[in-house]
Amino acid sequence: MKKNLFGRTGKRFMALGLTAMLTVSLFAGCTKKTVPSNSQSGAEPTTGVVTTEEGKYTAGTYTATVTGMHEMTVTVTVSETEILDIKVDHQETPGVGEPAVESIPAEILDIQGLGVDTVSGATLTSNGILEGVKECLKQAGLSDEEIENLAKIKKAVEEEEDQELTADVVVIGAGGAGMAAAVTASQAGKKVIVIEKTGKMGGNTILSGGALNAVDEGSETALANKDSVENHFNQTFEGGDKEGDSVLVHSLVENAWSGVEWLKSLGMEFNDGVFTVTGGMWPRAHKPVEPEGTGFFKTYQEYLNTHSEITMVYNTTAKEFVVENGVVTGVVCTGKTGNTITVKASNGVVLATGGFGQNIEMRIKYNDITKKWPTLDESIPSTNTSGITGDGIIMAEAIGANLVQMGNIQLLPLGDPKTGSLSGNIEHAVESRIFVNLEGNRFVNEGGRRDEMTLALFEQPETKMYIVMDSDTYKEGNELNNFGESIADLVAAGRALKADTLEELAALMGVPAKNLLETVENYNRYCKGGDAEGQTDEFGRILFTDTDGVNNGINNGPFYAALRVPTVHHTMGGVQINEQAQVMDTNGNVIPGLFAAGEVTGGIHGSNRLGGNALTDTVVFGRIAGTSASEFTK
Repeated sequence: MKKNLFGRTGKRFMALGLTAMLTVSLFAGCTKKTVPSNSQSGAEPTTGVVTTEEGKYTAGTYTATVTGMHEMTVTVTVSETEILDIKVDHQETPGVGEPAVESIPAEILDIQGLGVDTVSGATLTSNGILEGVKECLKQAGLSDEEIENLAKIKKAVEEEEDQELTADVVVIGAGGAGMAAAVTASQAGKKVIVIEKTGKMGGNTILSGGALNAVDEGSETALANKDSVENHFNQTFEGGDKEGDSVLVHSLVENAWSGVEWLKSLGMEFNDGVFTVTGGMWPRAHKPVEPEGTGFFKTYQEYLNTHSEITMVYNTTAKEFVVENGVVTGVVCTGKTGNTITVKASNGVVLATGGFGQNIEMRIKYNDITKKWPTLDESIPSTNTSGITGDGIIMAEAIGANLVQMGNIQLLPLGDPKTGSLSGNIEHAVESRIFVNLEGNRFVNEGGRRDEMTLALFEQPETKMYIVMDSDTYKEGNELNNFGESIADLVAAGRALKADTLEELAALMGVPAKNLLETVENYNRYCKGGDAEGQTDEFGRILFTDTDGVNNGINNGPFYAALRVPTVHHTMGGVQINEQAQVMDTNGNVIPGLFAAGEVTGGIHGSNRLGGNALTDTVVFGRIAGTSASEFTK
């Protein structure tokens, strides 16, 4: 079974929580309370004065609709003197938002206050829940000042003792690449410790659409689509403007299908057939049965449940590598309560901490080098989980690792206007939809490169666009998008628009009906091979036909639309590796004992990453890193 190194402190924290609840309760009839706030490591708890009065709530049940990664409904029940219950109706991603849904309401009820820390890696969900509770308490009669007072109530935290741990292989990061490395090392007979700064495995992979590019060369599907490993290589290499390391690109595409077979051998299920993910350039993406990236981690968790060789250490942040005689032998970390945890490896250390999509300072710094994007400041959201802040890249650079192509930062034109996430995206595949601006006109090849699509979006009014499609993939209205959301729920929440006619849809979108009708008419003509003079798509689009051969254009109502904005999606730059996933230093030499995989690495995808190649990257190079780390000897 999976081990939890910190279970021994659970009872102590529970006792502290109960004590805190009794000590700081605002509602016992007193007019003044002295409340301990969170202490810093090694410091005495400070105190804050909170004033209140008995009977401050209007007893009842209140609801508020808020947005985390998805829309949530928060329901709070109060008596005149205390918060009795908090429920969150949500569609948050299991393993990312779900831990916040479980822990934050419980802690609020425990301390009867709002001084609750956000859950690492689930900031959007955490803040959404807190905002929902605040809104409900305002409905129950609290003033803004009283809400601020509740936010001063925090649970006391006791720092744990320092620890030293050892394993054969140490993996830093429990995302897609890290878990692929950990399972591979376990299969090689090694004891593994995985360090993860959040409370769950998942990383960015669990928030993805789940698409994984791989060519089963010689299969009926590949033959029907006229696809091959060589075609995958050419599109990946040329799609990144030939900036990627061709050796690494070959490793990526040549090992992609064996990665799918490996996942299947672990029990992961995929839908039949392939499709073209946005920016994927060709129908070769395999879609897991489970929504988003949850299928990967259900699979990895099932492995953990039956293999004791892997120990997960959560809520622990890696800070610096241990280097002895020029060899990386471990990592120094900070635990949840501020204690130091040193983890040593008998064999190798795998770095798999992801990119820096949520580090605005790093985004601006490296975008200033290429000046590819008009801006990457805080006005541009990100699809990434909040924990993706470049920690591993900074750690590796500190010991001399070579950083390559850091200015290669990928944006998608598919961000949710409020959160930047990919949730709420109504498309199923490139072939089934078009993009139109706020004037109702197409403006780009929707089957082209991701950077070209997003740069074109920056030039549109208000930097916004609508995805427009018909009902071909939503025949009943209860079908799910690639993120497990039903189109009916998205329409009900106002995140998607639905109309029986294009004229009605244009009115809902606020675009000129004449323009939208002409746009769809022209697009439908291109779907059929062009007009009478043989004119083809004005933007160069060639992907019109679904993989099942059906191509009806956009003409079967009801019709759907959803608003989208640019969002930072992937950072292609990072630490340089070779084909064995060994990290290279600035002199072109291998750093002994250190291996890396996933988005923390650079030089594979070049200036633009093909859609569907990121998850392939995590599996292929995660497995390579796990194997290399297992075989390394000092």
